[in-house]
Amino acid sequence: MTVGIVGLGLIGGSLAKAYQAAGETVLAQDTDRSVLDFAMLSGTVSAPLTAEALPDCDLILLVICPEAAIRWFRANAPRIGSRPVVIDCCGTKRTVCAACFPLAAEQGVTFLGGHPMAGNHNSGFKYARANLFHGAPMVLVPADRDDIRLLDRARELLAPAGFGRFSVTTAAEHDEVIAFTSQMAHIASNAYIKSPTAGSHKGFSAGSYKDMTRVAWLAPEMWAELFLENRDFLLRELDGYLENLKAYRDAMAAGDYDALVRLLDEGRRRKEEVDGR
Repeated sequence: MTVGIVGLGLIGGSLAKAYQAAGETVLAQDTDRSVLDFAMLSGTVSAPLTAEALPDCDLILLVICPEAAIRWFRANAPRIGSRPVVIDCCGTKRTVCAACFPLAAEQGVTFLGGHPMAGNHNSGFKYARANLFHGAPMVLVPADRDDIRLLDRARELLAPAGFGRFSVTTAAEHDEVIAFTSQMAHIASNAYIKSPTAGSHKGFSAGSYKDMTRVAWLAPEMWAELFLENRDFLLRELDGYLENLKAYRDAMAAGDYDALVRLLDEGRRRKEEVDGR
């Protein structure tokens, strides 16, 4: 298999390492030539992903920000051909899919949206690892959810990454859920760490602090783009969160023990309900 990867950050670099470890040929592009050179020097990438090489790929993964992915696909769709399956790996799906689905149909290119659900607070190729996706979920967003042949082909092409399960959904459903499961967590963490007390945490912090602040360490430009592209769903989640926080604050300000117990118990029971014990 020949895999083309556009973008060699943490996610793209980890995908490249996974495919290289599986014995596949990896071609790649990155806006930073020094990153691409290092990836080739380390043996992860066999050669640059050139325009001439695109039609010979079995799989092309766009592991860049949504607007960049759209620009890349518009520029390159006419030369890709019918052989490769192109999957974007962006954190939001509506903008990318709305732009790329019709263009793919027009150019005879096989394109579907994707979102590998794994990562960590570090960014860049230096932190990439081949096993990052082992057991992790992968979300697929095809133009036609009933195209079983394409979905089976996508799963087969993605097998070297080691994903644990695949979910198939629409772009809107993906963005609605991801606003809660990922984007809200990053906002809450990033806001929480701004407390003036944070500078005194050493010696007083354990698992709760580490869990709450891990994703405050993020790439600001990338996440700002994702937040704004998904702002309708994200604002709804944020408004609900602020309303819930106010209820806790009001109970404490009033010294209302019973109300506070009720709120905490509601949250505990909701956690049991959605995750199980």
